[in-house]
Amino acid sequence: MPYRSSIGAAAAAVAAVLCMSIAGAKAQETRKYPDWEGLWKRGSPVGVWDPSKPPGARQQPPLTAEYQAVFEANLAKGKAGAQFDIKGTCGPVGMPRLMILYEPMEIVIKPKVTYMLVESMSPIRRIFTHGRDWPQESDPAFVGYSIGKWLDSDGDGTYDTLEVETRNMRGPRLFDSSGIPLAKDNETVVKEKIYLDKADPDILRNEITTYDHALTRPWTVSRFYRRDHNPVYEEYNCTEDNRWVVIGGELYLADGEGYLMPIQKNQPPPDMKYFQKYFNQTKK
Repeated sequence: MPYRSSIGAAAAAVAAVLCMSIAGAKAQETRKYPDWEGLWKRGSPVGVWDPSKPPGARQQPPLTAEYQAVFEANLAKGKAGAQFDIKGTCGPVGMPRLMILYEPMEIVIKPKVTYMLVESMSPIRRIFTHGRDWPQESDPAFVGYSIGKWLDSDGDGTYDTLEVETRNMRGPRLFDSSGIPLAKDNETVVKEKIYLDKADPDILRNEITTYDHALTRPWTVSRFYRRDHNPVYEEYNCTEDNRWVVIGGELYLADGEGYLMPIQKNQPPPDMKYFQKYFNQTKK
């Protein structure tokens, strides 16, 4: 009996040490990641993709001739009051435009995945950080598929930088509300370098480089976000009061009584042929 008791005591001691080691390892793993808690709100201007340009100045994307023509057409539509932006009808803006942060973002860091929870048209972004490879088959998504890598740039034992690559996006997508297009083939690749400002830990910086066939070269912009330590979390449902109606490729606005209103000068009413398929059928 004493022999068995000593074995039991030894086993219990080993188990206790193992539990303490596991707990210590988990605590150490947790300490490796940066403090990105809180709610992040946009800091860079919301309406344009490249914040280095003066407010109100025209954006200068490095577009090919084909897509420069698309951009010029979108500028003309915007000036005439026509709607061309998927965001205007509460559609998902996708990557990389999501990182403008029209609405605030919460970041949740886990050992294998970093989540970006954005109260906008594309609410959840997952960045896999455990060495996962690109999927052989995957459904394209507006936010794409993101693989990230944590870096300890100053060697202090704590990760401070997240490098991310995003592929496999679907469209249509624009860079911003001015109408800068991305290529129709949706072969966009977006690379990001995300880190806290060394002088101000309440500023999160994001260096974003976009590779796309609409561009003559990779386009890099630097955006930043501001931390709110005492946020009030609010639900944002774009579709809740969405009165935009698309009929035959034309966009109209429904008034409070349900009547359609034009959104630009001399806009024609909807062509009745679009109602005949289901609402004007004759019995045989």
